[in-house]
Amino acid sequence: MTTAIEPSTRATTYPPGLIALHWITALVFIGIFAAVELHEFYPKGDPTRDLLMLVHKSLGLTILFLVVLRIFIRSRNPAPSIIPVPPAWQTAIAHSTHAALYAAMIAMPLLGWLMSNAAGRPAPFFGLELPFIIGENKDLARTLKEVHEFIGSALYYVIGLHAIAALAHHHVFRDNTLHRMLPLATRK
Repeated sequence: MTTAIEPSTRATTYPPGLIALHWITALVFIGIFAAVELHEFYPKGDPTRDLLMLVHKSLGLTILFLVVLRIFIRSRNPAPSIIPVPPAWQTAIAHSTHAALYAAMIAMPLLGWLMSNAAGRPAPFFGLELPFIIGENKDLARTLKEVHEFIGSALYYVIGLHAIAALAHHHVFRDNTLHRMLPLATRK
């Protein structure tokens, strides 16, 4: 049985490991988006295009590992309180946005892995080939690609909303939301 932690005894920031994983995840997302956008500048069959897609896929699978680790750490550490406490509507939007981000961080790498397999290719991970989890099915590969691209496009907006909200909390609402996830924040 766990007991509730009084707000006054809770940490004012997330644990350092979770903060590090948050910012590493952000950097990996930048790499994923940069690789997939840049690959469009090269014709099919160009080695640079192929390399960029290999980087995109490998970093995508890295996100899956990072999110599992984040969920594990987060499940053992209560979120630091937001001071002052935001209105319920802000909390609801924040929880919805975080749920969407976590769902996407799990779904996108799995969709990419399935898409590669359905196209008859193994999923690459930094020079390794991950095992097939489904057999070849070109129609399914096309459908998975459409879903993967749709969610990927939506992620630009959800991540943007997440960043704008953090800045709004800091500069407009003047609470400690952003401070809780900064690497060099003061800890109690």
